[in-house]
Amino acid sequence: MTEEKGSGAQTYMAAVRDLLDRVGQSQLASIERAAEAVARAIDRDGLIYLFGTGHSHMLAEEGHYRAGGLAPVVPILISSLMLHQSASISSALERLPGLGPAVLDRYQLAPGDVLFVFSNSGVNAVPVEVALAARAKGATVIAITSVDYSSHASLGPAGKRLYEVADIVIDNGGPPGDAVAEVGASGLRTGPISTVVGAFILNAILTEAVFRLEAEGKEIPVYISSNMPGAPAHNARLLERFRARNPHL
Repeated sequence: MTEEKGSGAQTYMAAVRDLLDRVGQSQLASIERAAEAVARAIDRDGLIYLFGTGHSHMLAEEGHYRAGGLAPVVPILISSLMLHQSASISSALERLPGLGPAVLDRYQLAPGDVLFVFSNSGVNAVPVEVALAARAKGATVIAITSVDYSSHASLGPAGKRLYEVADIVIDNGGPPGDAVAEVGASGLRTGPISTVVGAFILNAILTEAVFRLEAEGKEIPVYISSNMPGAPAHNARLLERFRARNPHL
């Protein structure tokens, strides 16, 4: 490829467009199954939990308390497994066996709830253990992962890959190592893609769930942007309803 100004951006954007199209086509049936599980949980006054370690924790925050977002969404946010305290310690802890069940102790996960687990590699101990612990509690577990990456990665201490233990698996289609753009002849790759695709998948599922609830004449517990007319009173009612069950409101 001729080195031209902007070629890196164009390479990355083309890869994103291509992958989003492929995921939208190949994963639609799984996305619809996930949306149905979410809709049924919300209809029963259940909660939708989102969990990921490292950069995947951003997808837990993606669905939380935002304009157009579902109020029953609860992020599972454990500081030591995120990036802001120490990225290197977080990377070590997410591989440490035995932490998964403890991660859920802060939350009121109940039978009939739904848990999304985001893990691009799908082999680290904590995401796999969290998925197993949630299923033991009677929750439906939806994995968003790269099946190709996970298949190539060394198996972690949990002894299972995330796609092997979830109820519903959605393959983000990303390559092993996440990055999609080759950097000249250096052998390096840049342009990580899992966050973009993960947000695309999550919001597709949540939007489909809302559409299904509306088609059934059910209540739609969706936040309105604070800058829109009527938002303060509307959002206050939702906050009052879910605050006791969401430690992050």
